[in-house]
Amino acid sequence: MGRHSRKGPEPSGPGIEAAAADAGGDRAAARPGTGRRRRPADTPADADGHTPFQQAGHVRGGHPEQHEPGGGWGTGPQPRLRADDHRPGARPQAAPRQQPPGTRPLIPGPRREFVEAFDTPPAPRGSSVPPTRSADPHAPAGERDERSPGGDAPAPGKGARGRTFTGIAAAAVTTVLAVVVAGQVTQDNGGGTTAAQPSGVDRRGPDGASRSDDRPAPEPVRAKPLSYAQKMAKAYPLAPDLKASGKFEAVPGTAKAPGRGHKYRYRIDVEKGLGLDAALFARAVQETLNDDRSWAHDGAMTFERVSTDDPDFVITLASPGTTGEWCMKSDLDTTVDNVSCDSAATERVMINAYRWAQGSSTFGPDRLFAYRQMLINHEVGHRLGHNHVSCRTPGALAPVMQQQTKSLDIDGIKCRPNAWAYPRS
Repeated sequence: MGRHSRKGPEPSGPGIEAAAADAGGDRAAARPGTGRRRRPADTPADADGHTPFQQAGHVRGGHPEQHEPGGGWGTGPQPRLRADDHRPGARPQAAPRQQPPGTRPLIPGPRREFVEAFDTPPAPRGSSVPPTRSADPHAPAGERDERSPGGDAPAPGKGARGRTFTGIAAAAVTTVLAVVVAGQVTQDNGGGTTAAQPSGVDRRGPDGASRSDDRPAPEPVRAKPLSYAQKMAKAYPLAPDLKASGKFEAVPGTAKAPGRGHKYRYRIDVEKGLGLDAALFARAVQETLNDDRSWAHDGAMTFERVSTDDPDFVITLASPGTTGEWCMKSDLDTTVDNVSCDSAATERVMINAYRWAQGSSTFGPDRLFAYRQMLINHEVGHRLGHNHVSCRTPGALAPVMQQQTKSLDIDGIKCRPNAWAYPRS
């Protein structure tokens, strides 16, 4: 019968125990483990013939129990050096743990490194820990529990293992939280791609509508439209050397003559591409010519705007380049001072769009309204047969037929700007 089939206690005696003590670890290292634990002969059997297992020295290849000292599952074996273990390289062997007769063997608890992963705090940064040899996974539990030489902190290998398990646990918790938050965001947004709402803020009522839906929408800020006077006093951008399309377009609509005097019928053309308010220009012409301070003074004449019938003349708003071309047809050069003209050889009274938009230095930016009235009265006055007149009294209002765009100081006589043929003061 083979050794593995033998039943009953092993032979014991002084000779055998002495030989086991001398051979000890050498035999364990030389012979591969069988996976069976031996029952020493000096342990009495239970009443039912079962012999309790006794912890012996570590045998390689087997599965020794690991009772952790000071843990929640009892006290494991403590290291104890035998007399012959003081030789160099010898490991302390755990003394056999004696159990009272009639008791069952202890059930091994969880491995200590799993417990230490959550119980042992990480080593402080910058601390200097002397390097030690990594713990032998096959060494007894008592040997693996040895502390660092100072006795105040666990060995570096143990701390690193604890931090590793702690990092794994933290990563797992973070992943779970990220999945939960992502699910909540998707549910709140209906699976859309809109931004997530801040945590803890419920912006929707029981019916799923936003609380702001019940609030009245703010009224859009609407800019108050400018009045006629404000538009006439405002400057508009236009280049002094602009040459537009050269094609004209009649302003639609009519304006009846308000007076009973001699009626003059006129049409207003505006060059295409100027970007100026044609309706504003048409209103300014009609109101200026029929003002009592203008040529309609005392009901002598009246002016009516037409758009299709054959007019007496055409008041034309054109770019500086186009104005110069039409004025040259009547031998008038308007390019020197960028001025307007009455092209008497044609049907057109030319109003330079640059002067209409920007005014002149003689009136300044604060009197654009008056300058535009003067511009209309002066050029239509030429069509009505009036020539240029210069101021003769210093400080007086300049005559409307004076070239006020060029200068208010003629022959050393400086006058004040004036827009009307019959001013009141």
